[in-house]
Amino acid sequence: MNGRIKAFFAVAAIFLICSAAWASDEVPAFKRLDDMEKIVYGEVGTGGLIDRLNRVEKALFGRELPGTVAERQAALARFVEEGTDTQPSLLFKMSIAEWITEQVSMPVKPIVNRIGSLERKLEGQAMEDGPLAMRLERMLGLLVSEPVIWSSVAVPSGTVVRVSLLETISPSSVSVGDMVKGELTRDVVVGNVLVAPKGSVVEGTVSSVSKPRSFGRPAEVRFAFEELIPPSRQAVPLSVGEAANEAAKAEKAQIAAVGGSLAGAILLGPLGLAGGFLVRGDVKEIPAGSIFHMEVSESTSVLSYPVPEGLISLIEVPDDRLSKDIDLSDREVDNL
Repeated sequence: MNGRIKAFFAVAAIFLICSAAWASDEVPAFKRLDDMEKIVYGEVGTGGLIDRLNRVEKALFGRELPGTVAERQAALARFVEEGTDTQPSLLFKMSIAEWITEQVSMPVKPIVNRIGSLERKLEGQAMEDGPLAMRLERMLGLLVSEPVIWSSVAVPSGTVVRVSLLETISPSSVSVGDMVKGELTRDVVVGNVLVAPKGSVVEGTVSSVSKPRSFGRPAEVRFAFEELIPPSRQAVPLSVGEAANEAAKAEKAQIAAVGGSLAGAILLGPLGLAGGFLVRGDVKEIPAGSIFHMEVSESTSVLSYPVPEGLISLIEVPDDRLSKDIDLSDREVDNL
């Protein structure tokens, strides 16, 4: 057993021993377990609560945990999502392993698939069994010589993030309150500290919808991207402001200079509003892949990855050249 695997067992023991202190009755037991199953498997399991809890624990650790149901679920949440001051969460380590391997994270996929994909890329095939947490530690051991750590860094207000829409938005199918999801197209980095790799999720909300109407009255969709969710799961507030508008204008100008069409829907919101966008016109849909520029609305401290010297070359240098053009000539984009 190598040192990294021994360290894994030591860390796991800390989470299990301290699980009683993290237990909380604020989140219903079934809701908390549903969330863990979605993260690990991508879907909610079937059967009784105890059997489902046993399956998740065995998948992650190779055995069932001690303690009450509340204590065990609190320990799971701490290990998978939250981590401690000195020990990054499983999700954080997973994202860093993906970034080191391919410079992109895949947080929308379940852990079981992400670890299998990582094993295939590094070793040619995925393991059929073995605790998921241990398999991840083994992959990290192949990638870096030192354990993955995190430390807090302040992400300055005005930091621009470039977001690609994950799912098509159609005025005929969305409703007020629906979640809108995007993903980063570029890393968010402060100095040599990786805050959020390419692929990290950005979340927002549809605020109003007007369906296509008669007499040529246009359909309208209003929505806002509100938060960047980095690997630490500490949400970073977003808005549209001067920095975001300037970045979008610069990108459009560069595309025009080389004779390209508008790459994605680079939609501009008004200065001072919280990330709002209004799209109107003969809009059947806003396609997945449409591009938006946002900015961090207030300085936010986030647990992030201090990139070791040997990996500094992986830090992305911004490249405004876009690889895919989408013709939006029949669309009209207005400020709110």
